[in-house]
Amino acid sequence: MGTWSIWHWLVVLLIVLLVFGTKKLRNIGADLGGAVRGFKDGMKSSEDKPAESGAAPQVTGRTIEGEVKDKAKT
Repeated sequence: MGTWSIWHWLVVLLIVLLVFGTKKLRNIGADLGGAVRGFKDGMKSSEDKPAESGAAPQVTGRTIEGEVKDKAKT
């Protein structure tokens, strides 16, 4: 009961095919593949491009100290 046999998976596959149909499943597979391909291309292009000029520069080695005073009641 802990593991599923091949017959269980075949019945599940048959039910999925009956519910969705082969054409719709083929379209879902193509859409999913295109999304994964686009994600991979986006990751590659972000590694290749330098940081955009609009991004905030990272400043290291600077410490700004200050003191917080109570706000005067008016």
